[in-house]
Amino acid sequence: MLVANMLIGLREGLEASMVVMILVAFLVKSGRKDQLKWVWLGIGAASAVTLTAFLVIQLGTKTLTSTGQELVGGISSLVAVAIISYMLLWMRGAAKDMKGELQGRLGSAVEVGPWAVVLMSFAAVAREGIETALLVFDSFAYGNVGVPAAGLLIGFVVSVIIAVLMYHGAIRINLGVFFKITGVLLIIVAAGILRYGITDLQEAGVLPGLKNHAFDLSGLIAPGSAAATVIEGVLNLVPRPTTLSMIAWALYLFVALFIFLRPVPVAPQPKPEPARSLAACTPVFR
Repeated sequence: MLVANMLIGLREGLEASMVVMILVAFLVKSGRKDQLKWVWLGIGAASAVTLTAFLVIQLGTKTLTSTGQELVGGISSLVAVAIISYMLLWMRGAAKDMKGELQGRLGSAVEVGPWAVVLMSFAAVAREGIETALLVFDSFAYGNVGVPAAGLLIGFVVSVIIAVLMYHGAIRINLGVFFKITGVLLIIVAAGILRYGITDLQEAGVLPGLKNHAFDLSGLIAPGSAAATVIEGVLNLVPRPTTLSMIAWALYLFVALFIFLRPVPVAPQPKPEPARSLAACTPVFR
């Protein structure tokens, strides 16, 4: 789960860091540095809410039975896949307008008052944080939490460093290319999360086919071995997956990649009206 969580942390962390960077740059360049403290207050509140949501999700499942944990894990996996899919579709067309939209909202919030600025920055960051808490639920649900926590932390730290360097002009990054590459990688991660969730629901007795396996590579890749751990950690695939989970994995991967990689339609620009001659515009009196 190191690479998968690192990718999630990088993607979600960079989106949140870019939001902060845009808000701070707008206030600094517009001579409203006095409003920065309200932005940081909103970001701090969003971080606290994110941590609370993460702890509630993680600790709440510890009191469940084994079947209950499988059921919650399966449902949360489906929710995570839905969140990733929505996020990728939104970022596919909205990334280029994010700066102007955020600056417009912050400008309006400044006119309303300090608490509007707090609410604006809180909402912009909390959404990314709660999404992250849901996306990494399964990786922390079972076993050692050190590896998934390390991956998530590395991703967040790298995203903050990139955002700070971008703010100071030290680096320039093509965000369109960046989000396309990480989007494709996240789709692969989401397909693995979907496969994992389907298996959880099969183990909970909600879906059939737990004993039907698509293939069995355990003779080539021993479960628990280094190779199996890497494959499961990166792709969320196992040497002996169920048939239903692999069908879901393949269908999601094909459909999601097709939708995500197809060109974004460009809205047609209105044609300028032809200039009317002076004679046509001059009223005629009889």
